[in-house]
Amino acid sequence: PLCSNNNPYASFGATLARDEEQNLWSTPHDVTHTEADDDRVLYNMIVVRNQLDKDSEEWQKLNYDIYTLRQTRKEVRSRWKHILEDLGFQKEADSLLSVTKLSIISDSQNMGKARDILLKLSEETNIFPTSWELSERYLFVVDRLIALDAADEFFKMASVVYPKRPSGERVHDSQKAPQC
Repeated sequence: PLCSNNNPYASFGATLARDEEQNLWSTPHDVTHTEADDDRVLYNMIVVRNQLDKDSEEWQKLNYDIYTLRQTRKEVRSRWKHILEDLGFQKEADSLLSVTKLSIISDSQNMGKARDILLKLSEETNIFPTSWELSERYLFVVDRLIALDAADEFFKMASVVYPKRPSGERVHDSQKAPQC
């Protein structure tokens, strides 16, 4: 019986390892990721990395790229959460940022406005890094903000806290935007 495939505990360790590899965002067992293009890019990087020898230069480069992408996503999420909390959504910030495969747009008529606001956020603020491709994840978040009639306030706050700077211009701690 120990050698048969009927042992329910045989794959326990493998399941945990598989769960960790499926983690496409920044924290273990994060089920909030969607199957959007940026998730597939990260997933494909993980698959390719796992097929390489851990001592190889290619594995190290891919591992670094995966880590960097996850850290960037974590930073962007932190920026959004910070603004939401400043707007008074301290208890709701995590749920507003939670997007799963089951998430839906609250009102299809808001889709165009949500896209416009998201594009405006990317062009007129530094809430996203310059190399960031707009994530469908934040389209759902903006839709929720529109439903709460807080999207315009969110944009105004993002403009103050993360103002757009000309490329190459560095911000020193003494020059950072005041916290609202």
